[in-house]
Amino acid sequence: MRSRILLLCTLLLTGCVGTSFGQSTGYLKAKVNPGRAGVFVDGKYLGPAANFKIARKYQVAAGEHEVKLVDPRYEEYVTKVSVPAGKTVVISQALKALPPAKPPFGVLRTKSPDKFAAVYVNGRFFGHADEFNNFAQGILLNPGEYTVRIEPVSGGNVVEKKVTIRANETTVVE
Repeated sequence: MRSRILLLCTLLLTGCVGTSFGQSTGYLKAKVNPGRAGVFVDGKYLGPAANFKIARKYQVAAGEHEVKLVDPRYEEYVTKVSVPAGKTVVISQALKALPPAKPPFGVLRTKSPDKFAAVYVNGRFFGHADEFNNFAQGILLNPGEYTVRIEPVSGGNVVEKKVTIRANETTVVE
């Protein structure tokens, strides 16, 4: 019993208990149209705003943050938020659509063990890996040379490849 009390006191003094119980963290929930928009906090990708049309809730450090909502078919939205410890801040936003791209198109597919891995094309966020991973899904791109980067959210190896997209063909990056 005495060793447990000493351990608890040590954890309190080092701040470990406060972190694990949410005392120095809060939550961010982004209700965004479209729900597939990526949520970035202070430049770090957290994941998609929604999963199956249900807004996801992300744990973030308490304090001031810059939040960016990104979807390649829409204008980016950037705002500042203050996240109180132990509380949830909700951002509601409808993104403004950009003009659609013109054909011809090729298809880029991605494969990653982390389904929420961020997919970047020429440095621009396009979505998460699970959105582009089967025969019926992919990113439509005009023919040309592209650099594709797949960055796992849960850690792991980042994949970066240069690819050539050809009209009416599918290119897969794993």
